[in-house]
Amino acid sequence: QVQLVESGGGLVQAGGSLRLSCAASGRTFSGYGIAWFRQAPGKEREFVSGIHWSSGITAYADSVKGRFTISRDMAKNTVYLDMDRLKFEETAVYYCAATAVFGIGVPKQAHQYIHWGQGTQVSVSS
Repeated sequence: QVQLVESGGGLVQAGGSLRLSCAASGRTFSGYGIAWFRQAPGKEREFVSGIHWSSGITAYADSVKGRFTISRDMAKNTVYLDMDRLKFEETAVYYCAATAVFGIGVPKQAHQYIHWGQGTQVSVSS
């Protein structure tokens, strides 16, 4: 059974940085896409960034391009999200998600993902 465990959330001032980690277990992730989503109170869950496990191809939401970087450590079965220049409005619960993909693209819709972590809170103070 696939398990995704997020860590690294916390409180940071606007303009600061955080690194989120998603430790994945339960199977080999060849052919999988692993993504980060976030959900703020009262808002829909939105795609932040994703990575195709085998190829390393990445995708980002326009709002985070140039500030966030997704990467993976295949030996540790872990995906990271480095977030720089955080903004107050990016306060949210950040979720890691995984799904099998056909081809090398990264799905960007929440409903396309089968496996989810429990989430980690990121709070950005103004």
